[in-house]
Amino acid sequence: MPAASALHLHADDDVLIALRQLLPGETVAAGISVRDPIPPGHKLAARLIRKGSPLRRYGQIIGVALADIEAGRHVHAHNLGMGEFAREAGAWTPPAAIAPDLAAPRATFLGYRRANGKVGTRNYLAVIPTVNCSATVARAIADHFSPERLAAWPGVDGVLALPHALGCGLDTAGEGMQLLRRTLVGYARHPNFIGVLFVGLGCEQNQVAPLVELVGAHAPGMLRHLTMQGEGGTRAAIARGIAEVREMLAAAGPCKREPVSVEHLIVGLNCGGSDGYSGITANPALGFASDLLVAQGATTVLSETPEIYGAEHLLTRRAAAPEVAAKLLERIEWWREYTRRNGGEMDNNPSVGNKAGGLTTILEKSLGAVAKGGTSPLAAVYRYAEAIEARGFVFMDTPGYDPVSVTGQAAGGAQIVCFTTGRGSAFGCAGVPTLKLASNSALFERMRDDMDVNCGDVLDGTPLPEVGRRIFDAIVRHASGEPVRSEALGYGQHEFLPWQVGAVM
Repeated sequence: MPAASALHLHADDDVLIALRQLLPGETVAAGISVRDPIPPGHKLAARLIRKGSPLRRYGQIIGVALADIEAGRHVHAHNLGMGEFAREAGAWTPPAAIAPDLAAPRATFLGYRRANGKVGTRNYLAVIPTVNCSATVARAIADHFSPERLAAWPGVDGVLALPHALGCGLDTAGEGMQLLRRTLVGYARHPNFIGVLFVGLGCEQNQVAPLVELVGAHAPGMLRHLTMQGEGGTRAAIARGIAEVREMLAAAGPCKREPVSVEHLIVGLNCGGSDGYSGITANPALGFASDLLVAQGATTVLSETPEIYGAEHLLTRRAAAPEVAAKLLERIEWWREYTRRNGGEMDNNPSVGNKAGGLTTILEKSLGAVAKGGTSPLAAVYRYAEAIEARGFVFMDTPGYDPVSVTGQAAGGAQIVCFTTGRGSAFGCAGVPTLKLASNSALFERMRDDMDVNCGDVLDGTPLPEVGRRIFDAIVRHASGEPVRSEALGYGQHEFLPWQVGAVM
């Protein structure tokens, strides 16, 4: 990428992207005189754009001009809006499959083989409350197992509590309860958790017994449960829970890592705190890594349905079958209706921080977001927290709110997550290592304690494939046990957040 003050991404684009702070009177690489102060990552007009005209970035429409915009002017929320236009969906055609490179060495990582054939990247025990009423007890049980006490079981990464705000006041047959149960069951089955203790109150809607039945077959003695009312109250439940976890630790402690193929990995693809550079650097670099993983038989999971809105046609074109494309479009329509009945609109996203970083409309944000999925065919579409069984590149329907989205991906089976950010989202997922990928070098240097991989050097000329391979290597390294930054900082348990929909009674 040539050194320049602004970047023209596509021949059809109506805008340039500022690579640094631009001041009025400067001449950018395209020979255009800057007319307004342009912050880094923001857009300036590459030509005269008439009011009402569609405006393109990435060669795709990102909105409609709200006024005449002269070349060199700042293009942002004051003069760019959503507008109405036809999506460029086109007819479905079978995509070309990503054939594995048989000559390339087969990548392996050091994982924990489980009895059901799954492979974990971590070796945790989970204490999961069925309802918010038992969250304090669950936390007290997990907190008992301090690093000093866990020293007796060096093969165990920790005991994690996963408190949440739900579990009662919900229709037992309603969508909200179904989502919660899928999430809790998904975590109980997750290969990063060798053992699970469910802690209930006793009288809640989300009863323990049905949850245990939904989990089904589990390693002997590694799925346990209790209720506070059944044990005789808080202190008795904590004491019983500590005893149950201690017994599971004895079985979990001897587990050892061993080399396994990366084909066993399910990798979540997420973004948060995006900026104008995310769709140029971190997201496409992660997309390249996603294609490398898919070529070796692994699975990658794109999510955040509201944040692919307006770019869904780029995914449906890649669907492995017409019914896969139809399922994705059905979820888009569900979200349109969902926002309508809740008095919102799809363009409520981008966030304040996204806009400060140069993103103007959800269409622009989405076009950058889908780049995380690379170029592989879309093999399947899943509902929130559904178990991911397909190999290859898949999509899971989740909100764009990062803790909710990643919780769903983890519940579906993702053992590691790659999280791109341009503004500096400090996020982690309990039990599932989450790599933070910085979209720009300034952010990486400013928040080095929180960022795992710098993708900003793409702007300085580093080839995108090189950065993509850097991400791939980091995935293998961290899946093998090297802690990510968020793990070292203690993130995750407070960020466990199942999706809450429906009436709370």
